[in-house]
Amino acid sequence: MERPLQIAFKNVESSASLETLVRDRVERLQRFHPNITGARVVVEVPHRSPEGAKPPLGIAVEIDVPGRSPVIAKGQQERRELKGDSSAIVNRVFEAVERQLEQITAIRKGEVKQHGSAGDTGVVVRLFREQNYGFIEVKDSPDLYFSSDVVGNGSFESIKVGSIVHVTRATTEGPMGPQASSVKLMGAGRSPS
Repeated sequence: MERPLQIAFKNVESSASLETLVRDRVERLQRFHPNITGARVVVEVPHRSPEGAKPPLGIAVEIDVPGRSPVIAKGQQERRELKGDSSAIVNRVFEAVERQLEQITAIRKGEVKQHGSAGDTGVVVRLFREQNYGFIEVKDSPDLYFSSDVVGNGSFESIKVGSIVHVTRATTEGPMGPQASSVKLMGAGRSPS
C-alpha cells in the first residue's frame, strides 16, 4: 500500500485483539489484490440507546484502488449477539470488500459473463444522484455516462457506487462522451449497509 493502514475507534474503547484482526484481514486483502493503495477502518458504536442496553458495534472499511472510487463496506451487529467475539462482524464486512474487489478485477480482465448477445457488464464508479446521472466503468472503454432515464425498472434510487450493472452502449455519443442507452442493476456486487 502506498499509504499506511488507518484504524480508528469511535465512541468505543480500542481493542488490541480487534486491531490485530483488522490488520490480518487487510494483509490478506493485499495478498489477493496487490493494487490496493490505501485502507481505512472505523470501529464505532453508531448510536447509544437511552434504555441502557448494550449498543451495537459497527465496522466501516474503505479500500482505495487506482482509477476508481473507493470500495466501501459497512456492517453492524448487536453486542449481545457478539458474546465478546467481534470477529464475525469484521469477517463479514471484509468478505463484502473481497467480493467487490473480485468483481472489479474480473471486469477489468473481461472475465465477467455477458448476459445476452448485446451489452456489457460494468461497475458504477461515480454517481451524482441530485443531478440524476452517473458513470459506469466498462472494459476497453472510457467510462460511460448514464442518466436516470435509461435505468430499467425505475431502479435509479437503488444504484450505488460499486453496483454491478448490465449496460447497452448508445450508438452515438452525447455531450458527456460515450453513453449508455440502457442500464440494468444486477444482484451482485453491492455492499451491505
